Amino acid sequence: MKDNTLNFTRSKIFPYLVGLAALLVAGSAAFYSVFGLSKLFSGATLAVIIMAGSLEFAKLVSASFLYRYWTKVNTWLKYYMTVGVVTLVIITSAGIFGFLSNAYQGATIEYEKQAATLFHKEDRLIQLKEDKGYLKDELEQSVSMLPDNYPTAKRQLREEYNPKVLEINTQMLEIKQEIGNLKVLMIETGVDVGPAIYLARIFGTDIDTVVKFFIFILIFVFDPMAVALVISYNIAMVNRQLSQSEKLIGISNQQRRKVYEEDKQKILEHKPISKSPKTPEDDPKSWVTPYPE
Repeated sequence: MKDNTLNFTRSKIFPYLVGLAALLVAGSAAFYSVFGLSKLFSGATLAVIIMAGSLEFAKLVSASFLYRYWTKVNTWLKYYMTVGVVTLVIITSAGIFGFLSNAYQGATIEYEKQAATLFHKEDRLIQLKEDKGYLKDELEQSVSMLPDNYPTAKRQLREEYNPKVLEINTQMLEIKQEIGNLKVLMIETGVDVGPAIYLARIFGTDIDTVVKFFIFILIFVFDPMAVALVISYNIAMVNRQLSQSEKLIGISNQQRRKVYEEDKQKILEHKPISKSPKTPEDDPKSWVTPYPE
């Protein structure tokens, strides 16, 4: 398994996979950031899109440049570009936050309207219940203050209070029906933000806090991961170029070694030819045939 992983890492396609991942993540981050910043500065949308898009491209190129030429540029330029890249990462994260916040508000604005209306109607229902209770208490006090031999007066008091109580009951029934309809609408509308509502109930907090928490997690990972993948792509490509250079050098050395071994073998296989002296005057140096140069 380890050998397969190493082979895949060293394969020709792996650096391009890293580059594709960097392109997708960086492109997505740039799109969301540019869109979010354009919403923030809606008075000059086109200008903001051009500015933010060029800065996003410059950020990725700067990160690649810093990795490749870190030891070759002067200190001032090196640290200025580093601060610039970090600042652009923060700006990109702010743009992504604006985009996600806008998307969240678009999905929950109707739900929040219905929730506010529901709160108002429930509060009104509580007030009507209190008013009904006050009327009943007032009626009982008024009746108790009359002597027992005044049944007609007691009946008149009840007849005076009954229409008020009936009116309150009618209003309460109408509000209860409206509350029921609102709850049904909130269930239908809450499908888009259902997971956020569920998590808010689990942690005992409101929906806005849960959504903000997840947005901060996303922006903490999103653009820094894009920059990290761009640097990783540069590392993979540089290592690949070094491997190819080492391979070419190795092939050249092997060819030289092969030629050397072949020449050596030819020299070793060439046997010297001895000459018998015909006369004593022959030069002894000519008795042996020298090796070819």
